[in-house]
Amino acid sequence: MRSVWRIDEKDDVAVALRPIARQERVMAGDSVIEALDAIPSGHKLALRPIAAGEQVRKYGWPIGRALTAIARGAHVHTHNLATGLAGVQEFQTNTTVPRTTPQPARDAATFKGFRRSNGRVGTRNELWILPTVGCVNRTAERLARLGNERFGQRIDGVHAFTHQFGCSQLGDDLDRTRSLLAALARHPNAGGVLLIGLGCESNQLDALTSSVQGIDPERLRAVAAQASGDEMEAGMAALEELVAIAARDQRQTCPLSSLTLGLKCGGSDGFSGITANPLLGRIADRVTQAGGAAILTEIPEVFGAEHLLMERASNAEVARDVAALVNGFKRYFLDHGQPVHENPSPGNIAGGITTLEEKSLGAVQKGGHATVTGVLRYGESATQPGLSLLESPGNDAISSTALVAAGANVLLFTTGRGTPLGFPVPTLKISSNSPLAATKPHWIDFDAGTLLAGIEPQQAAEELLQLILETASGRPARNELNDEREIAIWKGGVTL
Repeated sequence: MRSVWRIDEKDDVAVALRPIARQERVMAGDSVIEALDAIPSGHKLALRPIAAGEQVRKYGWPIGRALTAIARGAHVHTHNLATGLAGVQEFQTNTTVPRTTPQPARDAATFKGFRRSNGRVGTRNELWILPTVGCVNRTAERLARLGNERFGQRIDGVHAFTHQFGCSQLGDDLDRTRSLLAALARHPNAGGVLLIGLGCESNQLDALTSSVQGIDPERLRAVAAQASGDEMEAGMAALEELVAIAARDQRQTCPLSSLTLGLKCGGSDGFSGITANPLLGRIADRVTQAGGAAILTEIPEVFGAEHLLMERASNAEVARDVAALVNGFKRYFLDHGQPVHENPSPGNIAGGITTLEEKSLGAVQKGGHATVTGVLRYGESATQPGLSLLESPGNDAISSTALVAAGANVLLFTTGRGTPLGFPVPTLKISSNSPLAATKPHWIDFDAGTLLAGIEPQQAAEELLQLILETASGRPARNELNDEREIAIWKGGVTL
């Protein structure tokens, strides 16, 4: 087994696949390098002398500039490498050549899903309870508990997705909360939706109900707690009506094109860009080539790699939309007095990631080579095949919720550090390294660390696709077995 991994032939660094001792000699391609420092697993070793101020390449692209001269064999990390990102960037998008979107290829892969009247396909047939405001969170949770006790055997479950917003909000901030909840209510994994409000909140129940467009109206119910003599009795009556409808739904054979994948990474390490993220890229390519959809988000983790997505835009307009989304997010940071490079996280750094460019170049690999066919704003739903870029911050809970609201019926969540988090749809955790999978088998659904041991990428992709299809057909993901399901809403503006 190799000791270091050079990702691209143009790279100035290689990744240590195991801890390397000081003065240990390791093979890097055809040459032997003596490590001048101890190199932790997942961290970088210099393959050549690098002058102070010189760009350092990984993934074939710059990941920052050397703070000092770096000798061949030295540890390359925060002590001698710094980001090159500063502010907004002017992009040349008017020369983008339209990219031909290939016709969907026939793919024999199928899964058993729930076809909805609007043409979308769910991977679960659940009842979702969505509060308009945090004041009725506990009411929603009690309804979900009683609903599962009474109706749980007839459908895939009753779940309340609580949040702390809906009141003391104004303008765009309130609109964002309402649009996110309305998008969740439209999700095909919900065979029925109960909206429960209080009555005096900013996010009025009538306004939210009217925002839920494009679903069968008989699958939507609303209860106002202040206007009900007994809100629990009214809520249970509404759930009983919804169960009677949803229980008629049956799984049907659906093509691969019916999948909409949410692509997410959380707690990345130095292996994420070698194993788990490129593996998701293969899955995204397979699904989009079949006519399905994939959604990439975490815009601050695109900074420094946006050019790779723009080059794959379906046309100049989409490329301009990508540039506008990325620059708009950078201005969001700057307007709040924060640098655009305030990332990676402490866990990322401990795992070997040094700069935001390095993190971003690894993160965008989740999108494979698929054509970027659209840019979605927060709360919008994907309506076309191909790869979409979705507006959302990098925060795991907020971005994953946004992916679900955008229509993802399965989330693929890569991680090098591990997390128990789960969201309204099956959330498959893919570990970038095998020790994590061995330590946290109750969190991890798939071990991509086997790629470091020599498993062929195509074999790993086929195994992961099979797991995705089985999960879409009803096999519970680890987050579902652990009852890890939640949402988080992106807060903006003032609070009254």
